[in-house]
Amino acid sequence: MTESDKAREVFAALKSAEGAAPESALQTLNGLMGLVRSESFDHSLELDEARAAAFLSICEVGKALHRGQPVDALWPAAVSATERWMALAR
Repeated sequence: MTESDKAREVFAALKSAEGAAPESALQTLNGLMGLVRSESFDHSLELDEARAAAFLSICEVGKALHRGQPVDALWPAAVSATERWMALAR
């Protein structure tokens, strides 16, 4: 799976989870963790940083969901970080 494929899959799942019930959204986000890991070292630093930012943003949403805290303000940051990763992965 290419870096671009991973980013697109994460984005699609993130958008799907955004409208889901909290428990379902948390399960979806937990399933993404393997996709945001880099298995290659031939990417630019900028791409690695974008992937890491997406990972951290998704983790913030997951932590808030797990704790039952509001997530409305966290979704846009996670989506935006993932969009940046997708753009750089092209």
